[in-house]
Amino acid sequence: MKLLSKCFLISVMLLSVGFTIVSDKENNSQAASKLTDVERPADTSGSENKSLLKYVNKGEMRASWYGPRFHGKHTANGEVYDEQAYTAAHRTFKFGTLLRLKNAKNGKSIIVRVNDRGPFKSKRQLDVSKGAALALGLIETGVQDLKVSEVILSEDNLPKLTVN
Repeated sequence: MKLLSKCFLISVMLLSVGFTIVSDKENNSQAASKLTDVERPADTSGSENKSLLKYVNKGEMRASWYGPRFHGKHTANGEVYDEQAYTAAHRTFKFGTLLRLKNAKNGKSIIVRVNDRGPFKSKRQLDVSKGAALALGLIETGVQDLKVSEVILSEDNLPKLTVN
């Protein structure tokens, strides 16, 4: 289970760096044309955008954070909660959904993975781990409105991992 968790964490870390196609020009234009209906990552090089990530705007969500009391206990998807991981709880998003969260007040942005259910307080739509809260600057305020986008990998760029 730890190996699977490490593999997934590496995948999430790679997402924060980004992906590009390294094939011929024809494949690049085909893959880029699939990303026309949603926001594409900015391309400042002046060349064709070759990114295979797309972001679907989910609007603003009221977020809080949780940590020490739940550290080491099981999340709703069965994994052990690590308060320092970049994870989140949401009432309806599928487990494994990747979300880009941006704190508009300080400009900080991260990617988290949904692995739990919650929050269970009214008027809140998202709970983030303590590690995510630290990275976003939420520790002091405790509750903050965040801009939320779902991160989607194109089919051409899905990880191809086998775990024995």
